[in-house]
Amino acid sequence: MSTKVTMPQLGESVVEGTIGKWLVEEGDTVQKDQPLVEILTDKADSEIPSPVAGVVTRIAAKVDEVVQVGGVLCEISEGGAAAASPDPAKPAPADEEAPAARTGTKAPASPAVRKLAREKGVDLTEVQGSGAGGRILKKDLEEAAAPPAPKAPAVPTVGHAEIPQSLPMPRPSAFKPPPYRPAPGDQVVPFSRRRRIIADHMVYSKQTSPDVVTFAECDLDATARLRDKYKDQYKKEGVSLTFLSFVLAATTRALREFPELNARVLDDSYVLLRDVNLGVAVDTPEGLVVPVIRNADELTVRGLARAVADLAVRARDGKLTPDDLANKTFTVSNPGLRGNLVGGAIISQPNVGILRIGTIKKRVVVVEKDGQDLMAIHPVMYMALTYDHRIVDGVHANGFLYRITEILEKGDFEL
Repeated sequence: MSTKVTMPQLGESVVEGTIGKWLVEEGDTVQKDQPLVEILTDKADSEIPSPVAGVVTRIAAKVDEVVQVGGVLCEISEGGAAAASPDPAKPAPADEEAPAARTGTKAPASPAVRKLAREKGVDLTEVQGSGAGGRILKKDLEEAAAPPAPKAPAVPTVGHAEIPQSLPMPRPSAFKPPPYRPAPGDQVVPFSRRRRIIADHMVYSKQTSPDVVTFAECDLDATARLRDKYKDQYKKEGVSLTFLSFVLAATTRALREFPELNARVLDDSYVLLRDVNLGVAVDTPEGLVVPVIRNADELTVRGLARAVADLAVRARDGKLTPDDLANKTFTVSNPGLRGNLVGGAIISQPNVGILRIGTIKKRVVVVEKDGQDLMAIHPVMYMALTYDHRIVDGVHANGFLYRITEILEKGDFEL
């Protein structure tokens, strides 16, 4: 009996995977649950185990090939001998590899662009990419799929003045950077797969969201006093009580009060999301990842501190699963110990907002006591909220950031 091993659904939003490395060869005997192949996706890397014990009779996908969810990876004969390898000149059956999938594997494009090409019926080999190294971007695909523009009607005039019928569209940019000319001592560093994914995501986000950044200054004196009171107790319990834990707790409360920031945009509508799933940016040797704390609004400061520590360790050890990176509804970016004063982050799609916190510095502030203004030295932090102006108005964004600041400045937490 022959069993076909197919590409599984590696996370809710994952529709395809790239063959990273085969761990077996045709003719190998394998045991049930033995890893067969490494699969690379835009979420995480995974090993696919064998569903049965037997002999690998056919490997259907090559290294670096993109396979859709449900596509055949290999075949295993249960308890049988290795079958003869198929004739390489014989074409693959039509139900195992669609022409669109073959086209997509040859074009330098992200998984999201390849998926969109299949939906629009565009052959990526005929699309000229404008990205680095000829990489095909979403805008290249949309331009290739767009029908020819109709000839513009004559613009009526009154006297010598033209009456515009619509706002003029910006013409394509004539600017192109000068070509790179190698010089002694230069080092060309190829993009890693993760760096390419990050680059594609950032470009897509800037092209998609009309983003606005607003800033707030936050006096952390009350929260710092609360942290100093409990941090040793938490440390004995194995919990690191960081300022980030308090920021996350304040953010989840504000998201419940300002649901426009816990949303995503659809084609002609938007969704106010029920769950509050916080993405927390974590730096790793291979680049930035954003693991997710699910139902963060149901966790205490203690619970958030534990969740952050767990995700950070697993991210740096490369042990995150695709589900750990899926379904975030809002993102918080922490610059870490070597952060800087303030900075606006790019929205992590498909969220409509991201909060970036700056480094905490002791500063001279003015406080009121007994009706008098006095100078004091307090820990101060700047925060920057980047939001998608398609659905988030300034009044809501400002109110949201003000509310986070208010909670932190009052130290309004239960520990």
